[in-house]
Amino acid sequence: MTSTTSPESAHPLEQVLFEVKRTIVGQDTLLERMAVALIADGHLLVEGVPGLAKTLAVRSLAAAFAGSFQRVQFTPDLVPADLVGTRVYHQHSGEFRTELGPVFANLLLADEINRAPAKVQSALLEVMQEHQVTIGRETFRVPEPFLVMATENPIESEGTYPLPEAQVDRFMMKVVVDYPTQPEEQAIVERALRPPEPPQPMVTAEGLIAMRARAQQVYVDPAIIDYAVRLVAVTRSPATAGLGELERYVTYGASPRASIALVTGARALAFLRGRDYVLPHDLSELALDVLRHRLVLSYEALADEIDADTIITRVLGAVRAPDVVLQNR
Repeated sequence: MTSTTSPESAHPLEQVLFEVKRTIVGQDTLLERMAVALIADGHLLVEGVPGLAKTLAVRSLAAAFAGSFQRVQFTPDLVPADLVGTRVYHQHSGEFRTELGPVFANLLLADEINRAPAKVQSALLEVMQEHQVTIGRETFRVPEPFLVMATENPIESEGTYPLPEAQVDRFMMKVVVDYPTQPEEQAIVERALRPPEPPQPMVTAEGLIAMRARAQQVYVDPAIIDYAVRLVAVTRSPATAGLGELERYVTYGASPRASIALVTGARALAFLRGRDYVLPHDLSELALDVLRHRLVLSYEALADEIDADTIITRVLGAVRAPDVVLQNR
């Protein structure tokens, strides 16, 4: 296959990520997955202990592409109106007016989403899935592009409301953020000693929408789609790939949304890396992030300290990747 991507568009978000990395040290995987989610029109669930620059990363990304940014700190006393907005009575005019909530932004950071009760989580669900909010009898569209980045703190469970499987499945990817390496942490401390340089806008929201349209032209071989479906199918029945010992650890496998997310995410990743075709490696590279939050594990898995990443890694090793032959198109 001969690539038709021009040099000017080989890495359409390269300048954006470069601007963000002027502020953020490390976290390359998180930043790349955020870019993939933007191109693929998905949402991110991020798990990591406090202080790992999750908020700063999404704020910097919003600034680098001239998008609006809102942060909502989820708490147990939050109500849906605090998130989506409500109708307010104005005494002077004697009429109700709609006041829109903080979800009306290009990038929304839902900080510690599992601290809010189910009715607030469900209010966010419509926005994530439909890109719209219904207040009273009126429906309002959120600005495009729209990305929800929700965070969870893995070291605290008291006073939290775990996300139900139906809602966590709406997130395209779940990224686990780890501590920085020692050289990265040294660079972080050094940067903290001088005034930060805010990222400069490099791409408009309209430009990003145009990139989404171009990314949809990236070629996906039928063998890639088959590979995604086979991977997801094995998470439901590991024995079909010779992994019968994993059957007792998996209560429910990934849904068809996982197959869609694998393919659309791989297409966005290929576009981000300047290719107009998807390789099997693009898909397998995203497999952990796409699948880890979609597996429902049994109590036996918890007792044997088997996590979703372990099972997905075994599945990736057992399912043969296709030999995609690239031909001129």
